[in-house]
Amino acid sequence: MKLAFFGVGHWHAAMHAESARASGAEILTAWDADVAKAQRFADTYGAKVVSSIEEALQQEPDLAVVMGKPFEMADLARQMIAIKMPILIEKPVGVSGQVLKPIVDLAEETGAFVAVALAHSYSPLLEEFRKLKEDGRLGPVSHSHFRLINGPPQRYVDDGCAWVLDEAISGGGALRNLGVHGVNAFIDVVGNQKIDVVSASFGPKMHGTAVEDYAVVILRAEDGSIGMVEAGYTFASMSRGIFEWRVSTRNASLCDRGDVLEIVTLDDGCVREVQATPVARRYDAMMAKTIDRLRDGGEPAVTLARHWRAMDIIDRCYASAGREK
Repeated sequence: MKLAFFGVGHWHAAMHAESARASGAEILTAWDADVAKAQRFADTYGAKVVSSIEEALQQEPDLAVVMGKPFEMADLARQMIAIKMPILIEKPVGVSGQVLKPIVDLAEETGAFVAVALAHSYSPLLEEFRKLKEDGRLGPVSHSHFRLINGPPQRYVDDGCAWVLDEAISGGGALRNLGVHGVNAFIDVVGNQKIDVVSASFGPKMHGTAVEDYAVVILRAEDGSIGMVEAGYTFASMSRGIFEWRVSTRNASLCDRGDVLEIVTLDDGCVREVQATPVARRYDAMMAKTIDRLRDGGEPAVTLARHWRAMDIIDRCYASAGREK
């Protein structure tokens, strides 16, 4: 599989590149608006620096890995979808659901393969949840809690991506950037049900940025199941954070702590703890399975339409707190 990389100044570029290597893919080209960043990436991963989409496509890649600022990614996605170039794209695509929707419509009209890079979609919790459901051992869902708290936002400045802290460019703060993983997971849990925003609260801005450092939102599906999503830049470390996802149903309680998955089931009185793929290594699974699905003619794990659902919910969270997007 031959890959073209765009927006390699993004802080996840190395993760995607290492994942591509792990899957046996070849990185053909590297593009970024900052040519120096593109050159550093190319030197590291043996790619060719290109100055345009057209030059990259001349190399005949099988898949484009699209990163960068949300408006850049939205524009790149639109161009590539128009020619049916398969894409693995970072989040968020655009600064709001309203910006994203026309691109979703275009992708559906053309039948383009567009996978959204939400690596936590490969959480072993969600895999175990699906297995229990298929076996008829899950029962109704009561509540879910998706917590992702990283260290201070200075990390983005240090990585040369200070634009993440500019709401006009990024579309929001911790909720848009990190909370999208939890919102997407709640969609995974409740399926196609309508989801309402019950409440959204934002903490004080401890680090003096223009975006929120912390957000907690309560969501409710049509069947009454509750989802709590917490996202923040409030952990007091630049090298680690908090990752904890929980789902409680009538027959099962599942907890993913990032490196260990605990499964408790009522019908057999069983408590299991299994080693889980560490959070950072879930990018490997995402890349490998994206490539497999593209080769097999399958649908991406997270489609652009699914991403729009999460973006729309986040828009409504901001609006409920008086912050229109």
